[in-house]
Amino acid sequence: MEENFMHINLINPVVYTCMLPLIAGILFFLIPEKLKITKGIIAVMLSGISLYFAFVLYSAASLHEQYSVLPAGITYFNVAASSLLLCNIDPLARLVSLFICFFSFLITIYYTAFTAKENSISHFYSYMLFTLGASVITVLTGNLLVFVFFWGFLGITLYKLINAHDEISSAAAKKTLILVGASDGLMILGIAILWKISGSFDFTRAGIPTTNGLSITAFFCLLVGSFTKAGAFPFHTWIPDYTESAPAPASAYLPASLDKLLGIYFLARIFNDLFEVSSWIRLVVLILGTSTIIIAVMMALVQHNYKRLLGYHAVSQVGYMVTGIALGSVLGIVGGLFHMVNHALYKSGLFLVAGSIKKASGKDNLEQLGGLSKFMPVTFICALVFALSISGIPPLNGFASKWLIYQGIIEFGTGTGIANQLWILWLALAVIGSALTLASFIKFISGIFLGRQKTSLKEIKEVNWLMWLPQIILAVACIGFGVMASNRVIPQIFTPVTGEILYSGLWNSSAISLLIIISILLGIAIYFTLTLKKFRTEDSFIGGETFRDQAGFETTEFYDTIKNSSFFSIFYKAAEKKWFDIYELSKNSVLKISHFFSAAHNGILSNLAFWVLAGLIIMFIFLLM
Repeated sequence: MEENFMHINLINPVVYTCMLPLIAGILFFLIPEKLKITKGIIAVMLSGISLYFAFVLYSAASLHEQYSVLPAGITYFNVAASSLLLCNIDPLARLVSLFICFFSFLITIYYTAFTAKENSISHFYSYMLFTLGASVITVLTGNLLVFVFFWGFLGITLYKLINAHDEISSAAAKKTLILVGASDGLMILGIAILWKISGSFDFTRAGIPTTNGLSITAFFCLLVGSFTKAGAFPFHTWIPDYTESAPAPASAYLPASLDKLLGIYFLARIFNDLFEVSSWIRLVVLILGTSTIIIAVMMALVQHNYKRLLGYHAVSQVGYMVTGIALGSVLGIVGGLFHMVNHALYKSGLFLVAGSIKKASGKDNLEQLGGLSKFMPVTFICALVFALSISGIPPLNGFASKWLIYQGIIEFGTGTGIANQLWILWLALAVIGSALTLASFIKFISGIFLGRQKTSLKEIKEVNWLMWLPQIILAVACIGFGVMASNRVIPQIFTPVTGEILYSGLWNSSAISLLIIISILLGIAIYFTLTLKKFRTEDSFIGGETFRDQAGFETTEFYDTIKNSSFFSIFYKAAEKKWFDIYELSKNSVLKISHFFSAAHNGILSNLAFWVLAGLIIMFIFLLM
């Protein structure tokens, strides 16, 4: 009786969190698009209800880790129906589902104000609710078949939310769908191999050693799915194209937050539940993780389109998460998961900032902007917090999670494997990545908010309060997760997922925050003390002509010296030729093969007879084997 009572209590929060959005998404197709304000209000309420029940699920510490919503004994194709609807309510699943609902709620509020007086994405709220429900099911399911079904379904909603309206956005949507769909196909192959090896689709009962070709193949098939969803090198190239073409709320919702949560969640499952990873595979994943950090941030440095710049940073930060989880230690895994959440906070905030800038100015490129801090002060302050956070500046949350990853790398160096011996390389690349991130966000903040305002932007004003409210909430979260990292956030949110961690150095985030606040106040006092005297200022002139109003600097040229240097120019020229774009490389290879066979079939009878004969010989050889 007690067990049945627990099942009833367990089912309710799960059903309300995931099934309610799915059902509502279907019903939303029946509501005309002209009632978008009404649809937006209802969607905000529904996402708020899902957030409430996700919090109930997260807070219920007495829940069973696994249960099924169907009785035993029902089978389909020799698979128990109860196992198909098996739920895995462990701390990691609860944590990720809570943040999925949190970001869904905030971005729904933002989008409702973003499209209040203009055209919106067709059926956005339906696809948003589908994404919310499917994402929660993907996280909470304990069955790999259910997991891959809803994982693939999310590729469709990702495609629909890009709102392809011209040739460029249509190409980005097609590229996204093909890359994500291809990775889903490899995931299905990997799951089939897992079932062949273990005879089970259970998410948590495999623990397969990667010691033979079959298990290694399964591992890399699933790794491709995780990397493509999260946007890690070399399966990352859909993200900059997507973020450049898609409306900012869609980018904030998927590539910035939910896709990162889902991709890194699955990566953690691959490393900690499904496989026992060998040292050589760990080395390969660490190479890919640190390469993701450097390659993407180098590309971000030279971008002119601010949404594309943010897209490359959405890729670069994944490298830190991959590196942390690949370390395999508790310290590294906590750092990777903490950075996963932190990235979703500040990167979704940055895309909301980008949406506000686009809404207010209608501009996409940095050279078209400047001086907006005076006219959009709330957006500017939030953008500054997000930029400092992603750059790893203390005491913000980005610093806290990167610091854990750095500590995890140092601890990893005490091991004896070849990957362990290269710890100084992993650490150096991670630190250099943070420095380059700061450099590119100096360009971002300067180009948009500082400098001289363009004459075409004189009428700009702050956006609707419903648009800057989610930004403020995310900015406060970035500050809070940084200031309270060591005292509250890590011990209460992340160590229940991974276990207790031991720091190799002294660190108290609250004490550091206090010292930083004191230093800032002291700096302000010194500034005002030293500037009490009045200084005379004169306009600059050349040949007797003043030109202060025309003087300025182009932020897009900040790092042209890097791009044009003899060493890095090779890298950038290769990037321009799409040498790092697996989609373009695959497409060109397929087209070349197609052209070869097309040229061979030229309609000449003798050539056709040759190909028929060659085909018969090949078939005969296979029959004899």
